[in-house]
Amino acid sequence: MTDIADTRHKNSDANKERRTEWRPESLLSPPPKFWPVRPVGFAKWLYFYLVPWTSIYIAISIIVLGYLTPSIETMKAFRWDWIAFIFARNCALLTLFVSCLHVPLYVKKVQGLRFKYNGRWLSRNNRNFLFSSQLLDNLFWTFASAVPIWTAYEVLTWWMFANRYIPYVSFSDHPVYCIAMLVATPLFLNIHFYLIHRPIHWPLLYRWVHSVHHANVNVGPWSGLSMHPVEHLLYFSGVLIYWIIPSNPVNAMYHLMHVSLAPAQTHTGFEKLIVRDGVEMRMEDYYHYLHHRYFECNYGGGGLMNIDAWFGTFNDGSPEAMEKMNHRVMSRQQKVQSEGQST
Repeated sequence: MTDIADTRHKNSDANKERRTEWRPESLLSPPPKFWPVRPVGFAKWLYFYLVPWTSIYIAISIIVLGYLTPSIETMKAFRWDWIAFIFARNCALLTLFVSCLHVPLYVKKVQGLRFKYNGRWLSRNNRNFLFSSQLLDNLFWTFASAVPIWTAYEVLTWWMFANRYIPYVSFSDHPVYCIAMLVATPLFLNIHFYLIHRPIHWPLLYRWVHSVHHANVNVGPWSGLSMHPVEHLLYFSGVLIYWIIPSNPVNAMYHLMHVSLAPAQTHTGFEKLIVRDGVEMRMEDYYHYLHHRYFECNYGGGGLMNIDAWFGTFNDGSPEAMEKMNHRVMSRQQKVQSEGQST
């Protein structure tokens, strides 16, 4: 059966890219089974869940909230000074974080193509991107759309917390509840991402909205937040959950930091970052890379809670999974064609 990538990629060098792909030695894991309880298996999953990235994002959130965020009293009224400060802080924080991945991997190329999923570098002189440059295109959508919309959601959330328009929970009075919410946040993000991501693959929304992000077949760190403004509105909307359920500002900050910084990590295009000899940091999202590569699979936000396995759209990169994906897509196309002919 014809590989679906051949018909969906605009790049005529798709076959060459496929020949230069690198893939992990082990296939992606199925979703964890929490019942019956397997202590060893659950402990391994929890470690994978928390180390290193969940812990890193929580630490960043605490530092940013404690030292780089105006006081609650200041944010009771909308004023340009504190709003501009948050916008500038978000620009600086994102630039610093993404540069820590982009510069060594794509500028200095310290590890070459080792652990890189696609054997090619970012596109230049490519008319599919603004300014004919993938990097400039990514930077434009990130700073012209992603950061302003991220900041708008954050400003509104702090203003509502400051005026007690949304339910507030003291961290010191209810530490177990607030910590449980922190730990559960990535799982909620997986569900939210799937719910907003699957609809924007419908033909009309894909053509006008999601195609901006999917121009990045060979992804890089700056590709993570390179989206159409409509997609940014949907993507950052998960923070609205804190307008409804009781929470602490640290919960909202962690949510915002995670959705804003994690896309750089999950779009590095590398499985691992070699920190030094014998020390490697897990970058992966081979799961999401396969989504960018083949479009019709892995709509969820990662392997932590593999929602795609529940809906039959999981692809671990194996020949069996590829065949299943192609069969599903071809069956849907044949159904659409037959319905069109009957009409």
